[in-house]
Amino acid sequence: MNKAITDRSDIETGAAKPDWAMSKREKLNAERAAEGLPPKRRRWPWVVLIVVLAGGAGGAYFMASQKAPETPVAKVVEAAPVMQVNQMEFEVLAPRRLERIVKVTGTLSPSVSTQLSSQAGGKVEAVNARPGDAVSKGDVLVQVDTENLTLQLKQIRSTAEATRANLAQSQSQLERTEELSGRGIVSSSSLEQARSGVAALRSNLTALESQVAAAEIALKNATVRAPFNGIVASRSVEPGQIIGAGSPLMTIVDLDVMEMQGNAVIGTGPLIAVGQSVKVEADGLTGHAFNGSVDRINPVATAGTRTIPVYIRLKNEDGLLRGGMFATGEIVVDSREDALAVPVEAVREDAAGNYMLKIVDGVLVRADVELGETWELGRLVRIATGLMPGDKVVTAPLTELKVGDKVEIVGA
Repeated sequence: MNKAITDRSDIETGAAKPDWAMSKREKLNAERAAEGLPPKRRRWPWVVLIVVLAGGAGGAYFMASQKAPETPVAKVVEAAPVMQVNQMEFEVLAPRRLERIVKVTGTLSPSVSTQLSSQAGGKVEAVNARPGDAVSKGDVLVQVDTENLTLQLKQIRSTAEATRANLAQSQSQLERTEELSGRGIVSSSSLEQARSGVAALRSNLTALESQVAAAEIALKNATVRAPFNGIVASRSVEPGQIIGAGSPLMTIVDLDVMEMQGNAVIGTGPLIAVGQSVKVEADGLTGHAFNGSVDRINPVATAGTRTIPVYIRLKNEDGLLRGGMFATGEIVVDSREDALAVPVEAVREDAAGNYMLKIVDGVLVRADVELGETWELGRLVRIATGLMPGDKVVTAPLTELKVGDKVEIVGA
């Protein structure tokens, strides 16, 4: 212990070192030791320590002064959201006509269609209409050569005129013979012969007059005319062609009135009756509906299909319908006036029963309802009780809406 202190003193005084190896401080301490004074202590480590501590305290103060003041935490109260409902998702109830419908499908055809055939043989001179042409009643469509028919008519008429003249002469002779026979000048056999001659001529004249009438008809039939206003659907003859009686010429249809042969499910047969109204829509005519009525009902179902043919008559005033079009018809088999009805999907159900969401002063309230029968192929359900005309109800199946929600109608 004493050795250590002595060594330290030697170091501080520089006694252990020669003069040339001592620092200025060590020389100073050696002089002080020679004078009997204690060595001078070092103060710089303490100054450095004090400076470091002061710098740290100043930095801490500076950082504290630069810290942003804390923002007071305010309590945020979320307002209840307002749900939006557009024009297609709600309805103001009003009395309406409800209809129960039986759906039928089938094809359209003209209700009046005529195939014209030749009633006179000969060479075709002219064909005046093509498929698609509109024709009027009385228009000449086909003209057959009338030369031979005219000659035949003239010959028969000449023969008939000659026979008529002979008959007139024979009748005069018969009158004289009867007069002479009354006087007893002519025999009864001559009288009978005269009477037979007159009867024969009269019969011949009747036959010839019939032949004249037939020839006149044949000559008239050589000119084929349109039997009604319509459109040429097809033609089977060309100018220059030789035809005989009965040869097909062309087909004319009347598109003013169409007929739909629809097929209804056999189970709906008892609901369908003649005269029931039908709304018909044809493929390719989107947005057009045609009104018709049940004209006939086939009593026998179509084999293998379990459907009943139903014939529907409908007017085609605009001429939009064509034969062969596929169409869908809705037959109204029952109806109810002044009823309240909503889409089936608008009705909700929970443990308490069926209900709907009614909009009252911008808030959804529960309206318990009693349901009636379904209509229009099950799309609508009648509201028996629980709602009134003028009530505003949600009709779309919006599952996110619930009783008590605030709503706003958009798109008005």
